[in-house]
Amino acid sequence: MPETFKPPYPPPLEKRASFLTRFIRSRKCWISTQFEGSYRMKMGHVRLPGMDSYVFNEPEQVKRVLKGEWEKFPKSCLMHRVLEPLLGDSIFTTNGAVWKRQRRLMDIAFGQARLKQVMPLMAQAVSVMLERFDPLAEKSGVLAADVEMTHVTADIIFRTILSRELDGDDALAIFEEFNRYQEASAGMATLVMFHLPVWLSPGLEWFRAKRSAKKIRSFLQEIILQRYTAYQQGEADSSSDILGALMEARDPEDGSAFNFKELVDQIAMLFLAGHETSASALSWALYLIAACPDVQQRMADEVREAVGDGEIEFSDVKSLRYTWNVFRETLRLYPPVGYFSRQAAETHCARDKTIRAGSSILISPWLIQRHRQLWDDPDGFDPDRFEREESKEAIKQAYLPFSGCGAVAVGGRQGDLQHKVKIARRRSRQAAPFQSQLAPGA
Repeated sequence: MPETFKPPYPPPLEKRASFLTRFIRSRKCWISTQFEGSYRMKMGHVRLPGMDSYVFNEPEQVKRVLKGEWEKFPKSCLMHRVLEPLLGDSIFTTNGAVWKRQRRLMDIAFGQARLKQVMPLMAQAVSVMLERFDPLAEKSGVLAADVEMTHVTADIIFRTILSRELDGDDALAIFEEFNRYQEASAGMATLVMFHLPVWLSPGLEWFRAKRSAKKIRSFLQEIILQRYTAYQQGEADSSSDILGALMEARDPEDGSAFNFKELVDQIAMLFLAGHETSASALSWALYLIAACPDVQQRMADEVREAVGDGEIEFSDVKSLRYTWNVFRETLRLYPPVGYFSRQAAETHCARDKTIRAGSSILISPWLIQRHRQLWDDPDGFDPDRFEREESKEAIKQAYLPFSGCGAVAVGGRQGDLQHKVKIARRRSRQAAPFQSQLAPGA
């Protein structure tokens, strides 16, 4: 088998870091606290002030937490403190009866949404993006990938959720506020995990994060309020988008609907989960294919064969198998949610260890999807692995880029890597842009 491209990631430490080293390093990047054994262990144990934290890497235990006994492992209340300023009491952060009611309403709303119906809206956003790219191609061929991917994914979300386009100024403002919020929240999450007050965060991070969250929510509230007020006054809502479906949804058990704050919470959650994670994945995908011209060419050839000279249609997507595998491999190497947490609601045993009630359970797609005992060539970029027989078990047991169970991110986005790997992520428009060298016709 030919040598695969090894994209960058924070090099693991040779040995387990001390308590102080973990605290300092995790302020900027949780992944940089890992040592080589982290990528081989089945379960890790980290003692924190006032709490034990366990890292589950074994597929059997992960399934137990996420599916088999999920009610015994609710989402961490500690993470709610970090995410609440932006996401409120959304389905991302709630538990118990509140979560179940929200889930029922969300299921009804999304039961009305169909990918085939919104495909034209997505295509429109992509066409607008390509129009933005044309002047760049003629001028320098250099673009800030994370800014552009944030713009196009946010535009898609606005079109499908709110039936609105997102212009460049609004997109840049949202990008900058999300960056500020998530850079601050990474440090705050460390303080929360170490049972320290968030106001200890340097540079007033907590207050800056709350201010950025308020700006983002205010932006969304203004749009939602117009539609919500008209709907409450009995005006027919002709928009066949997700906001309309959320307003129409009624709980089959008690007949209740989302109120205004609940709508804002859910839309904010969908906006974050739908555009930021996708933007992160697309940015890394652009980096990987820019570094592998042969991959670009195979993707371009596949698209030409499936689509020809026309516009891509929904029915064409199933034919783009290699392109899909490129994206799947990107999500394996750079999962948008690097860690997510649960909390043990009662004392139980795992791998002969007693895990007390209240202990934190961390599940890391980052570690599991690069685990040395579960994957061949775990750090190599190899889209073809998804077609090989020997990879099927790993894909089935150890591939969970979004967890599939409403993961709550720990320490912000997978973009924590921007602090260690600066090749593919940039903090602002003024920073040195990501350079993408696309193959001819790609």
